Amino acid sequence: MTPPAKRGGARGPAALLSMTGFGGATVETRGGGSSVRVEIRSVNHRYLQTKLRVPPEFAALEPQLEEVLRRKVARGALNVTVGVTRAAGSGEPALNVEVAKRYHGLLRRLARDLRMEPPSSLDTLLGLPGVVGTELAPEQVEREARLVLRAAREAVDALVEMRADEGRALAADLRKHVEAIRKLMARVEKRMPTVVRNHHKALLQRVQELVGDAQTVQPTDVVREVAILAERLDVNEELARLASHLDQLDRLIAGGGAVGRRLDFLVQELLREANTIGSKCNDAPIAQTVVELKTHIDRIKEQVANVE
Repeated sequence: MTPPAKRGGARGPAALLSMTGFGGATVETRGGGSSVRVEIRSVNHRYLQTKLRVPPEFAALEPQLEEVLRRKVARGALNVTVGVTRAAGSGEPALNVEVAKRYHGLLRRLARDLRMEPPSSLDTLLGLPGVVGTELAPEQVEREARLVLRAAREAVDALVEMRADEGRALAADLRKHVEAIRKLMARVEKRMPTVVRNHHKALLQRVQELVGDAQTVQPTDVVREVAILAERLDVNEELARLASHLDQLDRLIAGGGAVGRRLDFLVQELLREANTIGSKCNDAPIAQTVVELKTHIDRIKEQVANVE
């Protein structure tokens, strides 16, 4: 997929961009003979997906319209609608005889199947879609095609601006949850020495219950078991990786641009480390803290799904 070009006219660092937004633009020919309206609606999607609805006379513009979108948008499902309003008397009336003949044949067969008299009035045929239309001069179509591309560029700029506004709100919410996770990590780190002491006491108590007054257990054996227990309970590596992932999140949020996929990967890693901490520590307060941690991570995951 072609990477998006830099946003024209942007100042300072790139904004975090939402994939949800709307942009519209209307341009007219001089004298108001024709008016072109382009509207773009954007929703979440894993990749860039475009759906164009353009009048038949502008079908050849579709590759150019897609290029206009790809220059400014990296991800999202975009629905683009192009409409043209022309002044009365624009173009010459045109009659599509072949379409009229096909309609006439279909109506006769229908009348025969229904055992009815076939329609004899031309009014019936002339009122059917595609029989009577307007034939536009090539120079008018070319002039309006330029308007379509111009309106598309203005509409996509409006879309990007709205996506940036939404992105600023997303960034603020993501930072709030990142800060909450840091505080919960500090709570876990503070609690860990108590967890080790509690498990130490529980181990000694179980040993005493098993051996009673018999002096078959050496103090060195107990010390070794306590050391092994402390190593199993150690979550310093998980906390360090969590801190590293949060630092990367901060940098990506601050840098902005099309970072949604990278943010999504980091969220998966955050959840992995939180689960490991929960599985290592058989401690009720830490288990509760891990639940809170995962709640904030899930919230980040929901918001990241909206990021371009």
